[in-house]
Amino acid sequence: MTSLLLFAFFSLVLATNSHSQSTSGETAADMPRVVIETSEGNIQVQLRPDIAPETVRNFLTYAENDFYQGTVFHRVIPGFMIQGGGYDKDMEKKSTRPPVKNEARPTVKNLRGTLAMARTSNPDSATSQFFINLVDNDYLNAGQNGAGYTVFGRVTAGMGVVDAIAATPTSRSKGMADVPQTPVVIRDIRRLED
Repeated sequence: MTSLLLFAFFSLVLATNSHSQSTSGETAADMPRVVIETSEGNIQVQLRPDIAPETVRNFLTYAENDFYQGTVFHRVIPGFMIQGGGYDKDMEKKSTRPPVKNEARPTVKNLRGTLAMARTSNPDSATSQFFINLVDNDYLNAGQNGAGYTVFGRVTAGMGVVDAIAATPTSRSKGMADVPQTPVVIRDIRRLED
């Protein structure tokens, strides 16, 4: 009887461990990771399709089509954010796909190290451009001053690279302010295998 109970107990433990590994594997697959390779170093990001599915799908489509190769961080403001993904090093704007719906929500904050979509005054105008928050930017959150800016990921490694980009000297170029004097090039954005 005791051996039968022990067998049942160990069978239950093995089944539970097997289910846990399966669940965590699915979670890893559902939360894609990417590396943003820049001329200043690499930035690793965990994307969050659970909070912004359309935005993550859009971003990954651009990445998988090599759209980001050769684009730059064209807007760098210390104490605020670094923005890129729309212009080449000659400050020529790249042609994009149709915009995506704003998925900002009050419970998902623009905190330091989060990745969010850039857009115009129209909340549903985001295309390829994204930014990384250098500080907690509460006023960019949904409900603070309108629709807010969609957060869809977080930097997990390379915030030192982000801060180095933020310290890059800037000037005006082709009518735009806060442009790095030496281009900070995005060499590639690619998905990391788990």
